Amino acid sequence: MNRRTFYLTFIYAVWALIGFVLGIPAAIYLLWPPRPKKEAGWIEAGSLAQVKLRTPDEFVFRRNRVDGWKVTSEKSTAWVVKMAENQVVAFSPQCPHLGCAYHWVAKQNEFLCPCHASTFSIEGEVLTGPAPRALDRFEVKMEGDKLLLGPVRQSREAGS
Repeated sequence: MNRRTFYLTFIYAVWALIGFVLGIPAAIYLLWPPRPKKEAGWIEAGSLAQVKLRTPDEFVFRRNRVDGWKVTSEKSTAWVVKMAENQVVAFSPQCPHLGCAYHWVAKQNEFLCPCHASTFSIEGEVLTGPAPRALDRFEVKMEGDKLLLGPVRQSREAGS
């Protein structure tokens, strides 16, 4: 074996080794499906003991958000309305038009979004304004007087 053949064989072997090392993660990524995301669990939002019938109350709670390996604890809110003794509705705090935070106006008995003047009934339905649909709702569960919130479900389009 002469020097030229040795160097060519060595270079091709290094290229093959580099290709093999880089190909392993690519093959794993393509051949094995990723683990399914863990469904967001139920979050305890607070006690329903002090909530009055058909009077919205803003609940503030903490939830953990997982982004890769980073877990962030963030403060969140929900507007909770006790419709009947055993029926509770929890609305997402963002207006469905552009995501502004709305608030309850007791004198008019409606929710008002200050950004574009959309108004919503106590049931979350659009009364006026550019909002395209009703307020989005959390899935809710009650355990005794504790309120548990699940994922937010988008409401359907107005007029659908």
